[in-house]
Amino acid sequence: MHTPLCGHAIGQPQEYVQQGIKVGLREMGFSDHAPMVHQRMPGITMDFNELPAYHQMIQDVQKRFAPQITIKIALEADFIPGYEARTKEMINGFTYDYVIGSVHFIDDWAFDHPDFREYWKKYDVNDVYRKYYALLRQSAKTGFFNIIGHADLPKKFGARPTVDLTDEIQATAKVFKECGVAVEINTAGLRKPIGEMYPALNCLKIYYKAGVPLTFGSDAHDPAQVGKDFDKAVDLAKAAGYSEYLIFKQRKVERLVKL
Repeated sequence: MHTPLCGHAIGQPQEYVQQGIKVGLREMGFSDHAPMVHQRMPGITMDFNELPAYHQMIQDVQKRFAPQITIKIALEADFIPGYEARTKEMINGFTYDYVIGSVHFIDDWAFDHPDFREYWKKYDVNDVYRKYYALLRQSAKTGFFNIIGHADLPKKFGARPTVDLTDEIQATAKVFKECGVAVEINTAGLRKPIGEMYPALNCLKIYYKAGVPLTFGSDAHDPAQVGKDFDKAVDLAKAAGYSEYLIFKQRKVERLVKL
């Protein structure tokens, strides 16, 4: 879940929490877009000087809504090769419950941003996917992240690989397992042009077979999206073979929950 601080989400944290309570969630976590470590990106992420305000916002709702619902504080941070030291410093600067690692850039191209959608015409779609999975593996190996977010994001606008990339996904699943990161089922894909959750069932089956644990996220940028389509996400998880998911606290696995 996000906040207005990222520049492209609406609604205040208390509205997200109220919606979470309304749909029956017992626990929820905010993981707003962390500052970009390689350049300022207003309208996409927070700035570094906004992090204290973010922490205060979430701490306020934690106090306000306890004990009705448990609220975790987290970040969604981009993996940018070459900026690992600054990323580590940022993540370690506050006690988060979990950190989601995301890849939104390939060769400085924000491949999932609507303003740069035309750039897909300049790239070979299979090469994009190969580079993307390589970056996912690199991000997991840093040890910075507890969860890898929307793990087949290049499909957002409908671009599909034209060759079998099972080997790439299996290699990625192996690294995720070795590095102890979880993969999320992200329901936001249903609200994008692709109309499909991240990751697709064939990918999720590979992660399950490799022993990669699972989490769930609605990637809400609007209070109305909190917990949206979680029933479909649970069905997807079960179809892939999963029977449980992880809950994090202070960067460690707090418990396993049965589906």
